[in-house]
Amino acid sequence: MSERKIRDRLIRKGQHLFDSPKQFIPFTNVTEADSLLNDLMNHPHAFVLACVMDRQFKAEKAWLIPYLISEKIGEFSVGRLHKLTESEINRLMSEPKPLHRFIDQMSGYFHKAVQRIVQEYGSDASRIWNGKPSSAEVVYRFLEFDGVGPKIGSMAANILARDFKIPFSDYFYIDISADVHVRRVFARLGLCKENATVEQVIYKARALYSEFPGIMDWPCWEIGRTCCKPRDPDCHECFMNDICPTATQKS
Repeated sequence: MSERKIRDRLIRKGQHLFDSPKQFIPFTNVTEADSLLNDLMNHPHAFVLACVMDRQFKAEKAWLIPYLISEKIGEFSVGRLHKLTESEINRLMSEPKPLHRFIDQMSGYFHKAVQRIVQEYGSDASRIWNGKPSSAEVVYRFLEFDGVGPKIGSMAANILARDFKIPFSDYFYIDISADVHVRRVFARLGLCKENATVEQVIYKARALYSEFPGIMDWPCWEIGRTCCKPRDPDCHECFMNDICPTATQKS
């Protein structure tokens, strides 16, 4: 099956999501937590802080952290968060049970992120993406937060563009977030070798669609998370099954 045909279907799926109307995003499947994370008007910092927490931990649990802290302190304003010391944040994340696998490290990142939002963005995290900036600028601004690497930077920019419908001047530098699901799907679709590195997958996506490589991220992640499992993939449930070389070999 031609690589171009596989690429085009992934892009169409991604473009459909990109063009669809804005909807409530179920980041955690906890209504109150998701309401906080979806509130870019009043609490844009909740989204940013959740992105910072999304590291070496199950995503749904990492994204719960802002809400769980808000429950403990009674609100989630930047002003209130800014008054918390790093040790206080560490305690909030530790007791009565840990909110993350790496409390010491992540409480430090959380504290520094709040300081950056106050000092660099005038306590308004939406300044990171407002004003139709370039995709490179948005990713760069996320990379300035301690603990955020290219994967999370691209993921954050992609969610803002795809799900929150935040306009950027371009989408060239929103890369695919090559986690284990995306890498597995890219390999089974024949787009890269089975043991391809994160960098190889990223550059392959750029080669496939330089205008917006990250547009293929959600379709691949969704396939990997739901049906293209490490063992016994359910190829019949996959929208790529008729053109996937791995699926056609099985049938």
